Amino acid sequence: MTIPYYWQYLPLLMQVLAAILLGAFMVVASWLIGRHRNNAVKLDAYECGIQAVGDARGRFSVRFYMVAVLFILFDVEAVFMMPWAVIYRKLPAITGHKLFGFWEMVVYLGFVAVGLFYIVRKGVLDWSSDKADL
Repeated sequence: MTIPYYWQYLPLLMQVLAAILLGAFMVVASWLIGRHRNNAVKLDAYECGIQAVGDARGRFSVRFYMVAVLFILFDVEAVFMMPWAVIYRKLPAITGHKLFGFWEMVVYLGFVAVGLFYIVRKGVLDWSSDKADL
């Protein structure tokens, strides 16, 4: 007698069920054991030990978002370059071309350079000036 295919998923189902039950147990136990004494200090917004001043919905300069884009640009670059560097010597056997992997990375770094050039030209990295044309 053969075992049906879907029975192979039983260990995965048991693990997911155990994780859900453990998480639910921790939440319920914390609620039962923990103290429920709310006061004004506990319900106040905590901001690194500093009293909150002003409105949290203030306007931010576009410069902050451009720096975030720059951060993401270099994160993606690192994520792409690490596997490429690991298999660089095997690329000719995989692609069939001797320099395909090299030129692939040159094109990618060209795109990264264009992004960096754009951000430098916009003056995002120059925090001493107050450019409004961003």
